[in-house]
Amino acid sequence: MKKICIVAGARPNFVKVAPLIRAIRNSSDAEYQLVYAGKADDPTLEPTLFDDLQMPRPDVYLGVDSTRLNEITSRVMAEFDAHLEQSPADVVIVVDDLASTMAAAIVTKKRGLKLAHLVAGTRSFDMNMPKEVNRLVIDALSDYLFTAGVKSNSVATREQAETSQTYMVGNILMDTLRFNHQRLRKPDLNVEPEQYLVFTLNRKALIADEENLRLMLWKMAEATGDTRIIAPLRGKARECVETLGVRQIELVNPLSYLEFGWLTAHAKGIITDSGNVAEEATFNGVPCITLNSYTEHQETVTVGSNVLVGEDAQRLQEELAKMMAGNWKKCALPDRWDGRTAERIVQILTKD
Repeated sequence: MKKICIVAGARPNFVKVAPLIRAIRNSSDAEYQLVYAGKADDPTLEPTLFDDLQMPRPDVYLGVDSTRLNEITSRVMAEFDAHLEQSPADVVIVVDDLASTMAAAIVTKKRGLKLAHLVAGTRSFDMNMPKEVNRLVIDALSDYLFTAGVKSNSVATREQAETSQTYMVGNILMDTLRFNHQRLRKPDLNVEPEQYLVFTLNRKALIADEENLRLMLWKMAEATGDTRIIAPLRGKARECVETLGVRQIELVNPLSYLEFGWLTAHAKGIITDSGNVAEEATFNGVPCITLNSYTEHQETVTVGSNVLVGEDAQRLQEELAKMMAGNWKKCALPDRWDGRTAERIVQILTKD
């Protein structure tokens, strides 16, 4: 029986972890333990999250709640090392590219355990980004590199160590979307399908440059006219947008997973800085503009409905004009977005 430890570092990780847990439970050759780097009362883990995803809450909380990256790294290393001392595992799966993910990866290899990285091979090629450093370290240490697309697969294969193995298993986010598609729930908002846009904001660099963000929001307003822009924001992003005050942007409370899924699936278009939201838009065939100069999942641009505008307000306005006119590019589903990613991962881990 293969003992698998899954480490999640932040709320978005659970959307990718849920299918893994289902696949492990369906296997007679594996068992799992779910570890969360944060605290049990983390405010970003809304009460409905685990019910919406139909998954159990974490078995273990490491209790790390710092916002300082180096402190997160050191504290997670200490707590996760203590956890593995008490609960040994055969393989550890780390998700995405957070400081806590890197910390868990380092501890895993120092203990001589097998390490799997989901999702591997994603690169911005910008070493000024802390996440880029995390990605390089995690991929270099990993024994199993699970990639989502062709470009990530080629990067991981090119960089892999002699002992590493690269597998293009597909996009695990699609497992969750397919599983929950018929369960999406309309939020308690006065909206009709394709009569509104959705706006999300989270990137610290965007929020910090208040002058440019103001310009982008006003260009957004000019291009969209009277079309409503629904913005389920929280924290500093909400405070910043609220302060700038753009009439068309309607701030609403953060939504549950199933409600947010319905809102984005039925939108006329999406403006976001989130890679996950852009991937969901491609799955749903909804036009999407990403406020970034790169994306970890290039297939959302080359095959899907996503367009990158960076932090350029003028380009944002131009692409929004196309979106509003219904003049968007044709898109399709990228390879292996078939909902069987978690199944492939578990088969690979249990056959060794």
